[in-house]
Amino acid sequence: MTVPWSIPSVFSELDHDRTARRGYPEAIFCPGKTAEQLAAIAAEVREHPGVVLFTRAEPEQARAIRRALPEARYEPAARMLAWPPDPPATSGGRVVVATAGTTDLPVAQEAWMTARHLGRHCDLVADIGVAGLHRVLGRLELLRSARVVVVAAGMDGALPSVVAGLISAPVIAVPTSVGYGAAFGGVAPLLTMLNSCAPGVSVVNIDNGYGAGHIAAQIASAPA
Repeated sequence: MTVPWSIPSVFSELDHDRTARRGYPEAIFCPGKTAEQLAAIAAEVREHPGVVLFTRAEPEQARAIRRALPEARYEPAARMLAWPPDPPATSGGRVVVATAGTTDLPVAQEAWMTARHLGRHCDLVADIGVAGLHRVLGRLELLRSARVVVVAAGMDGALPSVVAGLISAPVIAVPTSVGYGAAFGGVAPLLTMLNSCAPGVSVVNIDNGYGAGHIAAQIASAPA
């Protein structure tokens, strides 16, 4: 006799205590989740007050989430939704997010939105790569005003070292998967950043704007 069976329907257990435990909320990583699963998670989120970020959400997934959270803010370029839609009041120091090129913007926007919705004042500066060093120098006043700077760069990944050599704040380097064949999907800039000769540079994973924005928010929360 064949015993009927089915895959268990339990698919998530949200960490509602994370804000109290760590000071920052849980983020929901959307890839691999079905629209139905995300809609159910969003419905549970609505019942628990606090900031929640849905990361790497494609448009179809965003629509499913917004069925339960219609006011959620969706930024397609960053592939991120924020609930509640308005960020909290800012506190702590300034975060500046900079990109080497325009094509690094999706990763940078993910970092910007993360830091902003974790309560930091955050500025975004685009297209100041090392091919035109005058562009970096033209932004020095803003870069030097930051408590921490996030730099997203693909290609040769050189911008974080240049920025770190010009400012006193720590730099969080984000290698992006932008580049020609020898960039190896972000591996080349990752290795450049890991081998930075400028002190004060830390490195997150390839295209990890969320991780960079989160670390930046934590650093900038500390007293000056």
